[in-house]
Amino acid sequence: MAAELGWKRSSYTEEANCVECAIDGLVVRIRDSKDRDGQRLEVPWLGWQAFLALARS
Repeated sequence: MAAELGWKRSSYTEEANCVECAIDGLVVRIRDSKDRDGQRLEVPWLGWQAFLALARS
C-alpha cells in the first residue's frame, strides 16, 4: 500500500480493543486495533453498506 490509509474506530470505543476500518477506493479494509500489522479483512464498498444497513435496523 503506497499511501497510509485513514483508519477509524467506533466513537463508542474508549480502549484500543476494537476493530478499525478504512475506505480504500471501492474496498473497505478492516483490521484489529491490537494487531495493526496482522491480517486484514477486505470487503467491497457495497457489501459494507449492506452490512451497516442491517446493523442499524
